[in-house]
Amino acid sequence: MNAEVSPRLPYNGEILRWARLWRGRTVEEVAQRLQTKPENILAWEHEDGAPTVRQARMLADFYERSFLEFFLSAPPKLRESDLVPDYRLHRDAEQPSDRELWHIQRWAEAKRLNVIDLYAMLGEEPSVFPARLAATVESNPERLAEEVRKEAHFTIRQQFALKGNSKALLPSLIRSAFERLGVLVLRRTDLGNYGVRGISIAEFPVPTIVYGNEAAAGQAFTLAHEFGHILLKQSAISGPPSARETDTKAKAVERWCDRFAAAFLIPASAIAERWAKPNSPMPKIGDDSLASLASAFRVSRHAMLIRLVDLGYVEADYYWNVMRHRFLAEEAQYRGRGGIPPYYGTRYLNSHGNLYTGLVLEAWDREAITNDRAARFLDIKNLAHLDDIRREFRT
Repeated sequence: MNAEVSPRLPYNGEILRWARLWRGRTVEEVAQRLQTKPENILAWEHEDGAPTVRQARMLADFYERSFLEFFLSAPPKLRESDLVPDYRLHRDAEQPSDRELWHIQRWAEAKRLNVIDLYAMLGEEPSVFPARLAATVESNPERLAEEVRKEAHFTIRQQFALKGNSKALLPSLIRSAFERLGVLVLRRTDLGNYGVRGISIAEFPVPTIVYGNEAAAGQAFTLAHEFGHILLKQSAISGPPSARETDTKAKAVERWCDRFAAAFLIPASAIAERWAKPNSPMPKIGDDSLASLASAFRVSRHAMLIRLVDLGYVEADYYWNVMRHRFLAEEAQYRGRGGIPPYYGTRYLNSHGNLYTGLVLEAWDREAITNDRAARFLDIKNLAHLDDIRREFRT
């Protein structure tokens, strides 16, 4: 007697193909993920055979779509976000497809909308970004940087107080300061894979910044730079600049954001307290002196030298002709060395930040959302880890 064969589930091959193309996956990538042959993937898309339930669920995860969509009669109608302007201005790194960056942007936009929804569930209004913190490329970045520090209650003394191993906490302090101003600050460790340092989504309320996994000093500068885009109300994808910059408008915006970031991290008044400004720019600065100043402000030597040039302490030629290529080479070699935090709570708190995580946990504690929905808000699959995240947040 022949064993009965399980009936083929009615997957729609057209949807399988649509989902793969929507996510920008190649047949070879999918086959490698499922550990099967490429011809099997193509056969399923032509309904010549079908994946198992386990394989179909793996496809749904890899395509970032719902498993149930595979049974639809036609692809769902989706609103596609326009990719925010690419202000990276460099073409030294291998360029990612727009689809990869679009997915990171889409993730960030979804988190922003989640924040607005969570406020509504809690019967509250989203924090309003201070109206007087607005700028154009003609605005004085020094004045804006001072105003932002005052509004965020972030003093230079807090920055100087970081000692030893705590120096790496500067990005966290800045992140918290910006969150106090109503900015959602998210972190994606994969940004660097695409030659991207940060993304800013200048939509109000809840403007959003995404930063990556650079060295701590680099993260601090990126956060301040992206906040500059928020001040300008100019969404952007940002990355390392290039000597081959040609877009005049983009160049002006990036230059202003760099100047704001430098003024925010290294206030001119704080520099003057430590070093009297010379009558004329010095032709160079010693490595030890530069390193000492950078360490005091918890910033990179690169950022510190640019600031000293802008303030007239050091001649510009020393940066452009001697140090710039050295700094860029060092930064190109850096890879995030922090790895994945060992505990679920730490990992997901790092990704979502205090503002977002706090809203999810408050809504969960007040039973405004279910356990399952809280887990989905935080991108976790194991409900048991919700308690880990709450414990880490309260710590």
